[in-house]
Amino acid sequence: MKRSSPIRRNFKSLSVKDLLEARDAYHVHLANLENVVSTAIGLYRIRKKDPDAKNPEDIKSRKNSTERTLANSIVKEWSYPCVLVFVKEWMTQEELVKQDPDQVVPRYLYLPDGRVIRTCVVLAEKDEFASAPLQNLAFPAQLVGGGYPLMTDTQEQEHIGSIGCLVTDGDAVYALTNRHVTGIRRETESKGRDVFTFVDGKRVKIGETDFNQVGKKSFCDVYPGWAGTQSHLNLDAGLIRVEDVNQWTAQVFGIGEIGDLISLHRNNISLDLIGSPVRAFGGASGELAGKIEALFYRYKSIGGFDYICDLLIGPLDEKTPLKTLPGDSGTVWFYDPQLFPEDDKKSLRDQNPNALTVERGARARRFRPIALQWGGHTFLDRDGESQFRFALATCLSTICRELDVDILSDWNIGHSEYWGKVGHYKIGAKACELATNTKLKTLLLANLKTISFDDQAIQDGTLGKLADGFAPLADVPDLVWRATRKKDEANHFADMDEEGKGTFAGKTLLDLCRQKKNVDIDVWNDFYDSIGTNFKRGALPFRVWQIYKQMVESVNNGAVDEYICAAGVLAHYIGDSCQPLHVSHLHHGRNEAEADVHSVFETNMLDRFAVDLIAGVNNALTGKRLPANVAGGKEAAVAVVKLMRRTIAKIPPIKVIEIYNEKSGRERLPNMWSKLKNDTFECMADGILSLAGLWQSAWTEGKGDNIAASKLKEITHQRLMELYNDKKFLEAFRLQDPNFKTVL
Repeated sequence: MKRSSPIRRNFKSLSVKDLLEARDAYHVHLANLENVVSTAIGLYRIRKKDPDAKNPEDIKSRKNSTERTLANSIVKEWSYPCVLVFVKEWMTQEELVKQDPDQVVPRYLYLPDGRVIRTCVVLAEKDEFASAPLQNLAFPAQLVGGGYPLMTDTQEQEHIGSIGCLVTDGDAVYALTNRHVTGIRRETESKGRDVFTFVDGKRVKIGETDFNQVGKKSFCDVYPGWAGTQSHLNLDAGLIRVEDVNQWTAQVFGIGEIGDLISLHRNNISLDLIGSPVRAFGGASGELAGKIEALFYRYKSIGGFDYICDLLIGPLDEKTPLKTLPGDSGTVWFYDPQLFPEDDKKSLRDQNPNALTVERGARARRFRPIALQWGGHTFLDRDGESQFRFALATCLSTICRELDVDILSDWNIGHSEYWGKVGHYKIGAKACELATNTKLKTLLLANLKTISFDDQAIQDGTLGKLADGFAPLADVPDLVWRATRKKDEANHFADMDEEGKGTFAGKTLLDLCRQKKNVDIDVWNDFYDSIGTNFKRGALPFRVWQIYKQMVESVNNGAVDEYICAAGVLAHYIGDSCQPLHVSHLHHGRNEAEADVHSVFETNMLDRFAVDLIAGVNNALTGKRLPANVAGGKEAAVAVVKLMRRTIAKIPPIKVIEIYNEKSGRERLPNMWSKLKNDTFECMADGILSLAGLWQSAWTEGKGDNIAASKLKEITHQRLMELYNDKKFLEAFRLQDPNFKTVL
């Protein structure tokens, strides 16, 4: 006669070892169920609409017929350890029994010693990621770090992945990524495969594949003592021996400085990891956010062997899909406790935050690295359409142990999370505060965080695209248009100090433009013809002319959204106008050895000393007033030429180059800052005043005071993205394009 035990089962006491042993014991049975896609270990998932999703005592009223997916279920603090069984079609137990009793997924897994493990069935038909082209992400010039895309060429095919982070073996410095991206370097090969990245839109070699690589290893070798004799763990890690470490930073683009590695191993991995929020920056997708959904996910079985990954990373919530793409292979994921969804405050992570703490720095948060992504699945819905994407990742501490390397976290750091943005954002943000027209100031302040970032964000280093993909307007020309509007390339600069030839011998554009009549496209084209410049003809003042005209027209039409979009992107070009190397033919120095002087001055230096920069520029603005209003696009262009003249007089480009050459390595930036900072404050303050003056001039000329007060509010990101992604809005032209004159 069957007798039930008087002891109530408490699955909470089960360990990772228990779950792995149960899965291993039932491996043959589960693998032969036609409906089973894969398995993992984790915590029992409760449908959001189930009664016990709010009250664990209501479990008896739960209806088990409704399908459970990773999207419609959650983990609560009362969820217990279990083996997750992913199936490709949802059927009730009654339906399965009627169709084929042998295909039923057992509710309980019984071990010989009396342990009982619960299964949790999840509908999740999987599909491998389809290949996708590299996305249009713009990365700063010269300074390379984690998050950048990388490419290798194999058998006439281009492999695309992401740089994870910098590591070192104590002798040399390497970039970490996936082995399937770098390609296998064999002992018979004297030279590694060349590896490239995109720097300022150009394909640049950064190093070559190193011998030190790791692919798949026996699960029991990595986790001795745990069940999995017929299983392989996919590590998929490779190293790139970098050519010039001085062109690198240990920071990860979009993440910032790296905190201490989270070390995960056999003795400390627990189910507390489930639900941990994580973030990354992929070279194909950009910003990524998700949470750990399961451990030791079995993603395929071949020839009697299981293939397992450490972590299955899924979307943060239903409203935040994980948009990872194949080019994100090699991306490092970081633990970020502040990402957890607002609508799930009573989740496991809030009840049990455990020991995964995040370090804080004086400049910005230092996120702790936890895993390296190497692949992904798309889980499909019942109609076969993509529902959610998931990343497959390996514990980074395991990879570092197997490769015998350490993460390099302190090389060339101190920049913002999105280096190269500080100057543009500071100019755009501060100008919003300086308008004297009451209505205009109301509108600008309402849109300050769409135009730029405020001082606190700049100081903290939390700059870049926002979660919805919106790029602050002050850097749209770099973050968006450099990839989508190639004709805009030459609109960011003008070589004002280069001498002409022929009829222009002995004269520069600065000399010519002392007369307003020479701020003319035809005159400039004749000048460039004289010196043989055929392609990149600097056209910055004429771009300002075009944008100013658009601002006036928008205000006249009451199109406040168009005015804000045009005003915001104008901040970028004015920011370029008050940087001396943007207005000089010495932009990249005098020779190859000085080629990165521009990025070191405008990117590295300003990012490194952002906190001092904010205070210095604010102080330089004390007591200053806006310039007198201008009228018409040409007057706006003339005003910008005057700004460029003042900039190059205040900080002569040759002076920047000479100071750049005085020191090298880590001494270079402090030396440049000490000798150039005060003049830099003055030039940027001049740019801020000029920008605010042009904004106010266009508002006045367009009769902005006639606009109803109800329209003076924040413009939605969606609307502004529609505008700046419309190639006809502020259409880009090259100087020699006849159509340029038609829009002025």
